[in-house]
Amino acid sequence: MTEPRWVPDPGADTRIARFAAFAGERRGLRFPGYAELHRWSVEQLGDFWQAVWDFFDVRSATPPGPALAEPEMPHAKWFPGAQLNYTEHALRDRRPESVAILDVREAAEPVEYTWGDLRRQVAALADTLRRNGVGRDDRVVGYLPNIAEAVVAFLATASLGAVWSSCGQDYAVPAAVARFGQLEPVALITADGYRFAGADRSRAAEAQRLREQLPTVRLAISVPRLGSGVPGMLPWADAVAGEPEFAAEPVAFDHPLWVVFSSGTTGVPKGIVHGHGGVLLEQLKTSGLHFGLGEGDTFFWFTTPSWMMWNSQAGGLLTGARIVCYDGSPTSLWELAARCEVTVLGTSPGFLLSCVKEGAKLPALPSLRCVGVTGSALPASTAEWLADRLGPRVQIASTSGGTDVVTGFVGAAPTLPVYAGEISGPCLGVAADAYDPAGRSLVGEVGELVITEPMPSMPLRFWHDPGDVRFREAYFSTYPGVWRQGDWATHTERGTFVLHGRSDSTLNRHGVRMGSADIYDAVEPLPEIAEALVLGVEEPDGGYWMPLFVTLSPGTELDDGLRSRLVAAIRAHASPRHVPDEIVAAPGIPHTRTGKKLEVPLKRIMQGAEPSAVADPAAVDDPALIDWYAGVAAARAAALAKETA
Repeated sequence: MTEPRWVPDPGADTRIARFAAFAGERRGLRFPGYAELHRWSVEQLGDFWQAVWDFFDVRSATPPGPALAEPEMPHAKWFPGAQLNYTEHALRDRRPESVAILDVREAAEPVEYTWGDLRRQVAALADTLRRNGVGRDDRVVGYLPNIAEAVVAFLATASLGAVWSSCGQDYAVPAAVARFGQLEPVALITADGYRFAGADRSRAAEAQRLREQLPTVRLAISVPRLGSGVPGMLPWADAVAGEPEFAAEPVAFDHPLWVVFSSGTTGVPKGIVHGHGGVLLEQLKTSGLHFGLGEGDTFFWFTTPSWMMWNSQAGGLLTGARIVCYDGSPTSLWELAARCEVTVLGTSPGFLLSCVKEGAKLPALPSLRCVGVTGSALPASTAEWLADRLGPRVQIASTSGGTDVVTGFVGAAPTLPVYAGEISGPCLGVAADAYDPAGRSLVGEVGELVITEPMPSMPLRFWHDPGDVRFREAYFSTYPGVWRQGDWATHTERGTFVLHGRSDSTLNRHGVRMGSADIYDAVEPLPEIAEALVLGVEEPDGGYWMPLFVTLSPGTELDDGLRSRLVAAIRAHASPRHVPDEIVAAPGIPHTRTGKKLEVPLKRIMQGAEPSAVADPAAVDDPALIDWYAGVAAARAAALAKETA
């Protein structure tokens, strides 16, 4: 694809263009385009982040000091004198009567929370927490659906200088305890359940068990989403009663804001700690400049509080945009976007691919100007399908980042063209590159996605990680002083990026590295295939086995004809080298709770590891599937042993 599917309007009045003019005027510089602005943003990091601070009028109770006082990773020092608070910036200078949050349930009309409602409830809940002994550095956890009360709880917690963490109620109690138990929380905020796909999912009993297994909890608050709440807990209405004055506790730039957790499929979930100031600046940049959000916009990302995109959606409030909290099934996503007059909608490649296969009819979406896509690589064919239906007015903003930094590394911007199957470029302030094993920069070839300069939202640390041992091992053990994300990426000649999947689940045939996403892009658009999983398995005798597991659409059989079509699609859309050794019909593909395929644990099972040692069932959406794949591994091991006997 040589022609872009979407091109920016050079005369459009975008916030990113206003920022470029603002930053350039102050420094006697001129930025003709995005490339020049990005180059300056990574070559003059301190100046760039100071410009973000000034442009968005970030306020500190004390002189903030230099923007970048110490640039060395992994612990760069940003604005060392600052005293600020995330919640203060989210709620300040808002019109009380304007809508801040639309809270939506399945088969129900949206409930509006004005900025006045939000500010009052945040102040009241903070007062309740404070009167129950919750203060700076204490941990408050939320076992909640994606509802407005979750946002209120987060903002109230942050306003006190306490530390927030959350997960969705699709997590079983052991999985929630594996996360929250590490934090020793003093307060738990939960709901009695949620409605999904037309059915009520009561979680009252699970919420009670969770409280029992968190012995440090002194205060438990219940949101009555389905009925009257959870017995024995303080009702939400009582927790947010009264009208105390709103106040936010000033904290240091690097004071902990929240702890987000890794998927935890291969061990104890890692608690990743981020700071008030770093998240504030990063979300202002992403929401305000890359997505162009502001007053009058409606921001809706289909997510759960278990995924960092929930944190990103909450960040939309920093720009004055209203956000949509929705805890139901994605089947009505497009209709919901139309009803709520969404301007920026976020979803996943998996959802879009299901729309392609079902031949989904999109409603009129006159307010929509951008569709954000993240979670995995977006196939070019899916991007083309969506672009054809949305037309040239709507930008498809494919993004890749991570829970590690609660933001994107590479993504889109209102001033960058969009090419189907590619990510438009590196995000502002992100020195993204692709490295070969020797640490040399690559262009036009697959390499490790790396970040060569610090970002303010990089983790402060991992929870319970003395000496930063696990933290350094996770990101800095491959290239000292350079962040390795663990994704395969191609940095193209025109400056775009193509993501190929996780590098720790590498496909490496005859020394040639390949990405699993290239194979998924080829086979998953076929109507016969519901989903696919490919593994590259190094075997003890020096052999290499690359099976492709496919989940079939109803009424489909994996016969020789379908196998031939799959091979032909892989040859045509990837290469002959990508053709698997074997194609196997599978009853399903297991995922993490945030929707990522379990490539690494299943690879290790195929290499002989015990399933219990590499995959925590509580962190998997369908644990029974692990046993099926273990059976495949055992059968192959037996066959190989018979061959060599």
